[in-house]
Amino acid sequence: MKFQTARPVAGITVYQPGKPIEEVERELGISGSIKLASNENPLGPSPKALAAVQRALGDLNRYPDGGGYYLKRALAKHYELTPEHFVLGNGTNEVLELLAHAFLDPGDPVVFSEGAFIVYLIVSQLTSCEMRTAPMRDFTHDLEAMAARVDERTKAVFIANPNNPTGTAVGEKALRRLLERVPERTLVVVDEAYCHFAHREDYPDAVRLIPEFPNVVALRTFSKVYGLAGLRVGYGVAHPEVAAAMERVREPFNVNSLALAAAEAALEDREHVEESIRVNDVGREFLVRELAALGLPFVPTQGNFMMVEVGDAKGVYEALLREGVIVRPVAGYGFPRHLRVSIGTPEENRRVVESFANILKK
Repeated sequence: MKFQTARPVAGITVYQPGKPIEEVERELGISGSIKLASNENPLGPSPKALAAVQRALGDLNRYPDGGGYYLKRALAKHYELTPEHFVLGNGTNEVLELLAHAFLDPGDPVVFSEGAFIVYLIVSQLTSCEMRTAPMRDFTHDLEAMAARVDERTKAVFIANPNNPTGTAVGEKALRRLLERVPERTLVVVDEAYCHFAHREDYPDAVRLIPEFPNVVALRTFSKVYGLAGLRVGYGVAHPEVAAAMERVREPFNVNSLALAAAEAALEDREHVEESIRVNDVGREFLVRELAALGLPFVPTQGNFMMVEVGDAKGVYEALLREGVIVRPVAGYGFPRHLRVSIGTPEENRRVVESFANILKK
């Protein structure tokens, strides 16, 4: 029996997450594996977030706060904005879908970079948009090339900063030049999921640009530096008029009560955030040094992961799996010679380097 779908669903790109440890160990009959495939915080969640979840467990018979009142109020205080600037989502992926449902119609032009976070492609396909892509320059968004693809009809420009999977970031001057060139009605979506790990001196803060450029939408998440990937809570920061439109298409109770409680507590745990950044900085320096010693080229990163050129990426990926090291292939992003490696604990970082060395000897 054949069913007719509303649009050519078979042509929509499917997001492929990193393989779970349990799946790899079950398939290969091994144990003691490590996962460096999904850019997760190796330190885990904030202790304050865990305590907040424990306190919230007794109310699981109740629906969550559908509007996220307390989390929005905490975010507003954190950023010195109003609660009306914020839209909560089941991860930033859902926030991107909300934006697409609120602002994108079939045939609308949208612009993003080749090699950018693949969800921009997916939400554009879901809304049947006209997709205009620009090639990268040195694994980095070429904002001049992207701006050249924008016209009066363009509804949105998507920028991952830092970008996943390349780890590169654009500076504030380049971002401002793009904002000054695009029409005021074109939304410029700046995805800052990895902003806490960026260390370039001219790294822009898109949230601070919103009062000057009301067409900016900044995306942030609790999945990375805050270590709450399993609870799925992200948010968009936008002009209240833009945020209100996104709220109108949001499903009720889209962020669960445990996620709301944990995120509010994690936001205040500055000590955990600072330690997570420190561990990432140390791990990045270690991998830079050791990968260079192995003769493996890599893309300098502003995130909590590194894209490493290994040649036969599929073969090396499978060899790493057999050693119990799970990383991420990125051929689907247009990088068939590279693997993306999350920065982990010191022990995990040493193990992935040792595994690379073992494979290179064969």
